[in-house]
Amino acid sequence: MSRSFNKKNSELVAPRVTCSYHDEPFVKFGCERVHVSPQVGLSLFGPRRVEVDEQHPSTVRVGMIGTGTTMGLAEQWIEDCSAGVAGDGANHDFPGYREDRGFYSRILMPSGLREKITKNEIQAVADLKFRKDRFAASIKLISEKIEFLTGKDSEPQLIVLALPDELLTHCKTVDFNDHDHGPVHRDFRRAIKAEAMRYRVPTQILLQRTTEATANSRNVDHKSRCAWNFFTGMHYKIAGAPWGPSMNSRGSLFIGVSFYKPLGAKAGTLQTSVAQAFDEHGEGIILRGNSFEWDEAKDGKSPHLDEDQSKALIDDAIKKYARETGQSPRRVVIHKSSCYWPDELLGFTRALTAVPEYDLVALRYNNRIRLLRQANYPVLRGTQFTIGNRTFLYTTGYVPSMRKFPHGHVPSPLEISEHHGDSSIEDVCREILALTKLNWNSSFFASAEPITLKFSRTVGGVMKEMPAGVEPRPQFKYYI
Repeated sequence: MSRSFNKKNSELVAPRVTCSYHDEPFVKFGCERVHVSPQVGLSLFGPRRVEVDEQHPSTVRVGMIGTGTTMGLAEQWIEDCSAGVAGDGANHDFPGYREDRGFYSRILMPSGLREKITKNEIQAVADLKFRKDRFAASIKLISEKIEFLTGKDSEPQLIVLALPDELLTHCKTVDFNDHDHGPVHRDFRRAIKAEAMRYRVPTQILLQRTTEATANSRNVDHKSRCAWNFFTGMHYKIAGAPWGPSMNSRGSLFIGVSFYKPLGAKAGTLQTSVAQAFDEHGEGIILRGNSFEWDEAKDGKSPHLDEDQSKALIDDAIKKYARETGQSPRRVVIHKSSCYWPDELLGFTRALTAVPEYDLVALRYNNRIRLLRQANYPVLRGTQFTIGNRTFLYTTGYVPSMRKFPHGHVPSPLEISEHHGDSSIEDVCREILALTKLNWNSSFFASAEPITLKFSRTVGGVMKEMPAGVEPRPQFKYYI
């Protein structure tokens, strides 16, 4: 713990420590009902907007790509889980995906919306000498299958990639040295998401080891947990958020800013900014900023925007928000995981001159400072504490409302390392806590980070793999 020095008394003075607690935020489900748990709430009330016919799908038309074996396994697994899956002490029952239960919708898997990966096609990939060539050939193979399915008269709303293990062994990740650009790392999942974007269809990967798993299988999550994650992600890609925030933040626009190196860029010389923006209902849009030069050797590994780049990125976010909602935001909140450099701060505030209120927040993990609690469980999720003028927030920990400690590790707090704006630090922390419950790629109780930062990095990873000439889609469903 840092201490201040009192010259008058020639002694060290410990900084003042204060603690407070924020109640667990609610999330919103069908018929405007609320609950603290995404899984329990969805089981009880159904997904958000289930009562609005034009916004809730009664059926979902799914295409499939895989071998004859993996597609058969995937179809059987989906059918079994659609009826519901019993949980255990650590995993909540999955309520199913049928017209009369769970998500109150039904999956259609027409035989005409299947595209087979043959043994010869897998062998042609395996015969290539270099892993980077096998990686590129695998992407091309899957891309051609997606193109074929999306060219049909009755195209799928979503494509399940039931990829065989024997193909993934050749292409899951690849690292190589490029003559012009130096070390290159590529990720198959991200590359497939980027490639599928050109056909404007979301994808859902279903691994063979998941569909083959038995109750005694190792290194595979419990079946109910796998079902929750698969169907929650699928439903988001078809119908939008299965649940939404319940915050007193009307007219607010939440923006997460992160950076990535475009594929093929020289190491440490080029960066591109990404803004992941959400309104108070949890609806999101993706924004890609302009690329810019960044010298890691001179300026450090953490990239920063100059004044004009900062202003342009937020101007674009506000403009797209206004176009989507029909109104300008009354408040803008920006989250970064690094500090605000003076030029960034100036550019952001210039872009926000016409916005009535704003908050600029920098967040980072801090595992060097922790609270200890005299109890059987760690500190409570939602605990806010200050040491001197430094503020910390526990987004993981024991959850009193559920009587559970779902994380299984010693929790570390987030430090609100910077805050510039109009809200109190208590309101900023309450919003951060609420935004940790909007990860629609998983049905877990809450994430450690707010959705603004968690998703912006996910988006950056996919954008890094974007092929030349492909324009990134603004909807988040293409990235998860």
